[in-house]
Amino acid sequence: CILQFPNIKSSGEAARLIGRKVAWPVGERRIRGKIVALHGRKGLVRARFRRGLSGHALGTQVEIIG
Repeated sequence: CILQFPNIKSSGEAARLIGRKVAWPVGERRIRGKIVALHGRKGLVRARFRRGLSGHALGTQVEIIG
């Protein structure tokens, strides 16, 4: 999954997020994942989630939990 955070505009800022945990809320539950790498030079990051995300996740928000 490719994630974009509103206050991060460069790869240097995004590099500080690698290793942080993220969660996508699904009703009462959350699908957890981890930021694993940078994607490009404009502050995007790649995240790997424990379970696959559905198409409903496109364009929605995730939470940084750790």
